[in-house]
Amino acid sequence: MLNKIWPVFIIISFSYAIFSGNLEQLNSAIFTSTSDAITLSIDLLGTICLWNGIMQVANKTSIIDKLTNLLSPIIKILFPEMRKNKQVQKEISMNMIANILGLGNAATPLGLKAMKSMQKENPRKDTLSNSMFIFIILNTASIQIIPTTVIAIRNSLGSSNPTAIVFPVWIATICAAVARNNSCYVNDKV
Repeated sequence: MLNKIWPVFIIISFSYAIFSGNLEQLNSAIFTSTSDAITLSIDLLGTICLWNGIMQVANKTSIIDKLTNLLSPIIKILFPEMRKNKQVQKEISMNMIANILGLGNAATPLGLKAMKSMQKENPRKDTLSNSMFIFIILNTASIQIIPTTVIAIRNSLGSSNPTAIVFPVWIATICAAVARNNSCYVNDKV
């Protein structure tokens, strides 16, 4: 659907720019935006590399095992089907830790790996298990204590107080998790 909507928006934008005499401004905006996007990508690359590296080092040490043990009671409540599978619990923990640290780019491959492992345990391969469904909800809500990526973006764009976003992010992610979790129970009863 989006591959039909975006071309329509682009055609409308170019048509409007041509008929209103703003083609030069449109061209200038295109090149300025692409330059800004590349600069932002390069600025974020350092942050992404740093935190992905930290997650890899943590995975090779006992830190992840300690954090997995710390999160174990929560994981056992949220994912009762995975109580006996320590590897899946570790993968879920790593994903949750990456999300808590606001590392969406690091959390994505970790989440895919955890989902693949949960799928192996799933008796009905064509249907999501309850654990997989809850995992998707938690991942989508992305509960964060330190929204690292957002802080890095705000910092790269020259924000005078890039960490001012922390408290609103806490509220938003908790509300998202509660709302998504409640909607899953409502849909489950229907």
